[in-house]
Amino acid sequence: MSQDPSSPRWFEQSPAPLQAEPRTQPVKKDLWVRCPGCDQILFRAALADIMAVCPHCQHHHRWDSLARLQALCDEGSFERHDRYVAPVDALAFSDGRPYSERLRSTQRAQGELDAFVSGSATLHGVPVEIGTFNFRFMGGSMGSVVGEIITRQFERAAANKRPAIVISASGGARMQEGILSLMQMAKTCAALARLRDEAKMPYISVLTDPTTGGVAASFAMLGDVIIAEPHALIGFAGPRVIRETIRQELPEGFQTSEYLLAHGLVDLIVKRADLKDTLARLCRHLTSRQ
Repeated sequence: MSQDPSSPRWFEQSPAPLQAEPRTQPVKKDLWVRCPGCDQILFRAALADIMAVCPHCQHHHRWDSLARLQALCDEGSFERHDRYVAPVDALAFSDGRPYSERLRSTQRAQGELDAFVSGSATLHGVPVEIGTFNFRFMGGSMGSVVGEIITRQFERAAANKRPAIVISASGGARMQEGILSLMQMAKTCAALARLRDEAKMPYISVLTDPTTGGVAASFAMLGDVIIAEPHALIGFAGPRVIRETIRQELPEGFQTSEYLLAHGLVDLIVKRADLKDTLARLCRHLTSRQ
C-alpha cells in the first residue's frame, strides 16, 4: 500500500535520517544464558546452533529474526524487501525520553530500522512471501512502519499468487505512535482480506513467545492455519494485567500455546525443528488447486 505523497509523513522511504546499516549476524550479547524452563546455564553460541531450543527441557527461547529466516528459507532464496523504510516521530512523543532518540539508539543496537523483516523466498521449493518480527526492537511493537511492511507483504503475496507467512513475536501496538500505530490493525487486516478474497491465497500465522496486544488482536489470529511454538505466551493483555483488573485467579497455563490449542484458538503446536517441513507441506496443500 503506497503512501499518498500529500499525506502526513508517518514513515520515511530510503535513505532516511534514521537509516541504520542492515546487520547480517545476530546481535552479540552475554556468553551465557539461563534457561527459564529448567534453570540450566547454557552457552549462548551453542544454543544458537540448535535453533535456540534448550537441549535439557526443550524450552523454545526467543530467537533472532534473521537466524529464524535463515533456518526456514531455502539456502540463497530469501530476497528481502522494504529494508529502508524507517519510522518518524510524527507525534513528537516523549515518555521521559524523546521517541526519536529511542528509535536511533535501538536502530544502532539492532542494525535494523524497525521491528519487522520481510521478503520473498522458497520453503522446500514452494514460493512464499514470509516475514518475521524482531522482538529485540522495542519489544517487537507494531508502529506505522511495521504495519506498512506487513501490508506490502500481503499485497506482494496477492500480486504474485503466493501464500503469505507471518511469524509474530510482539508486545503489541507501539504506544509512542498513538493512533498511527492502532490504525495498522485495520490496515493489515484489510490487505489480508484482499489476499484471501481476491487472490484466493492462503495465510499461515505462526505465533511465538510472546504474541500479544494489537498484533494478537488483528492479523496474528486470522490465519487460515494458526501454528504456535510450544509454551508461547499468546493473548491480548498479559496475565498480570488481567488478574489485577478482574481480581480473579486465572486457569493454570492460561494464555499458553497448549491452553489455546485445547480451547480451539490455534490449530497446531509445532516444534521449531519441524516448522519448515510443516509450513511447506501446508502451503502445498492449500495451493494445490490454484
